[in-house]
Amino acid sequence: MITPRVGIYPGTFDPITNGHLDIIRRAARLVDRLVIGVARNDGKGPLFPTDERVEIVRDEVAHFENGDAERIEVRPFDTLLMQFAQSVGASVIIRGLRAVSDFEYEFQMAGMNARLNPDIETVFLMASDRYQFISSRFVKEIGALGGDVSHFVSPRVAIRLLDRFANGRAKPRRRVGAS
Repeated sequence: MITPRVGIYPGTFDPITNGHLDIIRRAARLVDRLVIGVARNDGKGPLFPTDERVEIVRDEVAHFENGDAERIEVRPFDTLLMQFAQSVGASVIIRGLRAVSDFEYEFQMAGMNARLNPDIETVFLMASDRYQFISSRFVKEIGALGGDVSHFVSPRVAIRLLDRFANGRAKPRRRVGAS
């Protein structure tokens, strides 16, 4: 019997962007089952609480039209990534790369993870050219300042962001040096 290949795509997904969705679609073609791990990262001060981010990601995956949604599971986690990967039976960690600056951090992380468990491989997927510049941080900044985020996130996520900022539940954070 052949063991199904389980991959994990971890992130905070605060919020999930079109770039994340592109990586998820492509990663689903590489594995038999894909687990999207939504990290509880309260230290980053997320805009959306973990449970809501899980709900948002599940909703986005449910809208996939090619049948991949049945092979994708979305789960929160608050352990070391390698512990979470082992708990779901993953043999592959999928990471998306947008730019050279991402590579340095991800390369170091992959090395540390390989030391923790050499049986779990890290696979890097380059962001598609139309998504290379998108980051959750920029999407939140644009949304907080009243900008149009519809080019960067799905219409469902854009509505959630608009609602979050319009109802005063989230205030734009001022960046040092920003004008």
